[in-house]
Formats: sequence, structure tokens, C-alpha cells
Amino acid sequence: MITNLLLFGATGDLASDLLLPALAALRATGRIGDDFTVIGTARDDMDTKAFREHAAQSLEENASHIPIEHREALTQSLRYQAGDATKAEDVAALVREAGDGPLVAYLALPPALFIPCITALAAADLSAGSRVALEKPFGEDLDSAVELNRVLAGLLGSADDEAAYRIDHALGMSTVRNLLDLRLNDPFLAAIWDAQHIERVDVLWEEDDPLEGRAGYYDSAGALKDVVQNHMLRVLAVVAMEPPAGPGEQEVKEAKVDALRAARAPQGDDAASRTRRARWAAGRLGDADVPAYVDEEGVDPSRETETFAEVVLEIDTPRWRGTSFVLRAGKALRVRRKEVVVHLRPLRPDGPPGRLDIGIDGPTDITLTLQGSEPIILTGTPPASLPPYAHVLLDLLQGGSALAVSSGGAEESWRLMEPVLAAWSEGRVPLVEYPAGSDGPPRLLG
Repeated sequence: MITNLLLFGATGDLASDLLLPALAALRATGRIGDDFTVIGTARDDMDTKAFREHAAQSLEENASHIPIEHREALTQSLRYQAGDATKAEDVAALVREAGDGPLVAYLALPPALFIPCITALAAADLSAGSRVALEKPFGEDLDSAVELNRVLAGLLGSADDEAAYRIDHALGMSTVRNLLDLRLNDPFLAAIWDAQHIERVDVLWEEDDPLEGRAGYYDSAGALKDVVQNHMLRVLAVVAMEPPAGPGEQEVKEAKVDALRAARAPQGDDAASRTRRARWAAGRLGDADVPAYVDEEGVDPSRETETFAEVVLEIDTPRWRGTSFVLRAGKALRVRRKEVVVHLRPLRPDGPPGRLDIGIDGPTDITLTLQGSEPIILTGTPPASLPPYAHVLLDLLQGGSALAVSSGGAEESWRLMEPVLAAWSEGRVPLVEYPAGSDGPPRLLG
């Protein structure tokens, strides 16, 4: 297990809100011990004492449920050294500070800094067995994703697994990991998992919160790039993949990439009937009035950024021909739902349709519902003992790749979404509105 973590962007929101709490959870459960050290770096002019105080405050705000002795033990493992992630001399000094042995360089940085930072790391003579972790998005389009993979392969020796680890925390969610286990091992699902039994699959990432101060990022991304192109396609790949050729991590990753490679996104004029984009108008969420998206601080209305995206895909394999896959994401909606809904065909022409609801992030049960009957809980998912980022970090530190996004997966995700983005930018799909606190615009299917 790698016990040295070099954390770029250590004073940013990602580190404060998610990474440090995940490390505290690993410390509290004994996954990391006294030999584990973190060297935080950013451009902020502070020393180790100030960084530890910053981390302690972040943990108090975001991980207060973890006993204070474990939070304090983590903060004592932190050191800080200011530096520029794009300068070779600064990065080399940080690597020397980390000492001998392999390390994980975690790039909690804006994507524009990935290639300069990786280039600096490659010149810093990393010890054998070191790894570089990158946060999504992996590029801004297909061309930049391919270029990022090329740089990773050229400078680190491999674009996958051994050195590069692409992080999408959705793969660390306990229910997504359980879904993968069900796909691999459950005979009931295996018997019905095809177009003969399944009419449609909905992957939903519907949120009842507005921007929460994220306008600076969100207004340049939108719902499609923010969650559809990454989180939701990761879930889709698990749902749609063929049984892997073997039990290993690489075979499973190849099966997921093959599922995305077989997917067909609407293009050109088809996008008008197979995709939808919308943004919220003024409305109410609970007891609070919510202004229109365009009136949120930091939003540029001329960008026409969508806060709701819906895309219908087809998967061109013998298993799935005739089944539609719907990806739907939105913000400021009436109800929060993150789940996979499997719409079952009736067993006889006059029989009732059924559905499987597979919760991703609350509720997290798997339930079967037949028309006219009460839902039946098939699988109850116990509360997760670790947050998603803790599972991902543990996989990363232990040298695994089960929860990483492969180079092929990163590229295929952009291949699928680029035609949709192109159709939207060409005005083939109008931008409609829905009131905040509503169910969103009318659905394309169902």
C-alpha cells in the first residue's frame, strides 16, 4: 500500500469537502495508520501549522461524525509546502519532500492544469510504483481526452492502471458497486437482463438543490457535461455491459468500455426528438422562493447553459436491440432521485408491466413493482461504512484499478456526447424552461 500522498490543490473545495473527510474515514476504520503522510500543496502562502488548522476546520464542518481523535491523528499526518503545480522545479521539490518510495500524486486541480502538472511530475523522477490520480472531467471534448491519454501514456509509461488513475466518485458509491456485483453474480438479473424482458432503462440523476455557489464552474459546463457525460455513463456501462471475459479488474473494465462503444447517440436532426435541454425558471423549493437560473449570481444568460438534460441512447448489441436507455439529469427539481429504473415488459400481452428500482444514492434499496401491487424489496442495501471517495482512495492507494475510469471509457464518453453538444450548439434542440420545484419539462419517453 502506498503511504505517501502528494495532494495538489490542497486548499481547494474538493480537498476540504471530500478528500480530507475520506482520509479521516480511512483513518478511523484502520485502513491507514501512523505511517501515512500527506503533503499538501497549493499557491496559498501558508505553513504546515496553518494548513493543519485549515484541515481541522474543514473536518469539523464536513466530517464531524468521525471521532475527534481520528480527525486529529489525520491532521498530524499533514504537511504543507507552497508551490506551482505547473513548474518543474516546484514539483521536483515537492517530490523530494515526500521522501523515498512510491507516492500518489493527486491532482485536485482544474483540468487545464493536468498536462502541465503531469509533465512536471514526469521530470521529477518519481519512484517506481508511483501513481497519478486525476479528477473528472478527463478533457473538454474527445480531442482533448485523446490528447490527455497520449500525454499520460508518453510521460508515465501507461495511460491506464499502473500509473494513471482517473477518478469518478460515482464508481465508489456502495450501490453502484453493489449493482456491479449483481450484474456479475445474480442469477435472477441474468435471466431477465435483455431486450426480450426489458423495454426501457432510465438512469436518473435528479437533484432538488440549486447551484449552491457553483455558478463559476456550472455555468461553463451545464448538466450534460457536469453529470451525464461522466457519472451517468459510468452507471450505464455497468447496467449494459456483457458478462466479462474473466473475473479480473481489466476484464470488467473492458466489458464496460465495450458497452459504451456499442451505444449510439442521436445526431443531427434526430437530436430534436431524442434529446432535451432546459433550465429552471423562478419557482419554489419547499418553503423557499428560488430565482430563475439566469438570475443566479455568476450566471451569464447568453451562454444558454442547461440545468436539465435528457438523452435517449440505443445500444447496438444482440442483447439490447429494442431497448431504449434514457439518461436524465436536472437541478432545482421537486424530488431528489438518483436511481436506475428498469421497465419490464409484460409477460403476456394483457399482463401488467413491472419495474425494478435500483437506488444509487438514497433510497438505496432494489425494489420490484408490478402494476396494481405493492413494491417488494428484493435487496436492502445497508448504510455505507465509508463515503464514496474513501472507497476510491483506498483502491488507489492499494494499487487497484477497480474503481478507476479507463482511458477507453474516458474517450467513449466524449464520443457519445459530442454529437448531442453539436446539435445543441447548432440550435437543433430548443432550450425550454421549467419552474424550480417542479418535476421538470415533459419526458421524452414514458
